[in-house]
Amino acid sequence: MGRLFGTDGVRGLANRDITAELALDLSVAAARVLAEEGEFAGHRPTAVVGRDPRASGEFLAAATIAGLASAGVDVWDAGVLPTPAIAFLTAAAGADLGAVLSASHNPMPDNGIKFFSRGGHKLPDATEDAIEEHLRGDWERPTGAAVGRVKRYDEGPERYIEHLLGAIPHRLDGLHIVLDTADGAASAIAPQAFERAGARVTVIAAEPDGLNINDGVGSTHLEGLCTLVPQVGADFGLAFDGDADRCLAVDATGTPVDGDQIMAILAIDLHQRGALAGDTLVATVMSNEGLLQAMAREGITVKRTDVGDRYVLEEMRRGGFALGGEQSGHVIMLEHGTTGDGVLTGLMLAARAASTGKPLAELAGCMARLPQCLLNVPGVDKHAVDDHPVVQSAVADAERDLGGLGRVLLRKSGTEPVVRVMVEAASAEHAQQIAQHLADVVASELALTPA
Repeated sequence: MGRLFGTDGVRGLANRDITAELALDLSVAAARVLAEEGEFAGHRPTAVVGRDPRASGEFLAAATIAGLASAGVDVWDAGVLPTPAIAFLTAAAGADLGAVLSASHNPMPDNGIKFFSRGGHKLPDATEDAIEEHLRGDWERPTGAAVGRVKRYDEGPERYIEHLLGAIPHRLDGLHIVLDTADGAASAIAPQAFERAGARVTVIAAEPDGLNINDGVGSTHLEGLCTLVPQVGADFGLAFDGDADRCLAVDATGTPVDGDQIMAILAIDLHQRGALAGDTLVATVMSNEGLLQAMAREGITVKRTDVGDRYVLEEMRRGGFALGGEQSGHVIMLEHGTTGDGVLTGLMLAARAASTGKPLAELAGCMARLPQCLLNVPGVDKHAVDDHPVVQSAVADAERDLGGLGRVLLRKSGTEPVVRVMVEAASAEHAQQIAQHLADVVASELALTPA
């Protein structure tokens, strides 16, 4: 059995992989590990628990709360709230632990559980490993008054909205924005926040029924937003995913604006306000070369990490940097939060548009994206990709073909027997041609079974 925790908690098919028993056992183990690490020393521990609206979250949240309370932790049940809201509330309320039941942008049948430590930070790998080791082990259960108590945390939504509104540097009066909340955790929060910031809001996919989260809507399905924004004459549109930790945008013409472009806009804004620590942006190896070129023109350094917002956050905390994120729309602003926050990202982007009076298309024009082609090659020995001589020779040939006007990246998936082939080139056709050739080489040379 491989490691239970992935790059963003434990995730899988609800009631098959992610069961009520597992949620309860993980919660007990998390409480035990944090107690052993001294996190609960000298006081009665508390936890904030929230979820996205998918149906399985109802029983999984109940199991998580039961596990924590049985381990002697007082639980504040925050109900349906975005993942970044739970991280914020864990810190703001002085809780020892936060837990979120969500599978983010995954389809409805999936679910997951992730934990935050005191301060709203994701748990380090060593703590997650210790939790796995403690699963279903013998332990001394508290009894009597030592068991945890459970109460509703009804003030959570208002406290989070006030936090969001206090972060933005400019009101949004005069802007008309379409919000696609993915029938997810931001369905109630996001419209309130934008309207109270002064924007006129048109909302779609904001009627969660437990079954429709991410179903053809949200940041992974921009088609409806691309059509609606020009139809209603809005200034732009914003799309969140199921747990609202990511945000993508659509300009007035219906053209998508990706996470790289959003980071470029926000980095320039912070840089001009003297608020970009170290004049540095943190991004992953998947970010487009056009982002680096745009930042270089502005005097901003880009530091690259492995794929995953946890690696972005680690680099940000290590270097004391203020802004980082991923092409997918995970954007972290450490001054205001400890994790990617889609609603905050959208508000900050809107504030930049309002303060400059420029349309989003013009703001996004600060960065020219190199055409990029990404192909997934399944059913291969992904661990051999870095050292296989034929594959590496093909990569070298491709880089010579590009002549310094693009780049090649072969990356093994963290969860599947898949190699991801990414090529950037001066034209989409050239990128596609090179990527397809490399994908064919990987499929032939690294096949798990003979062709």
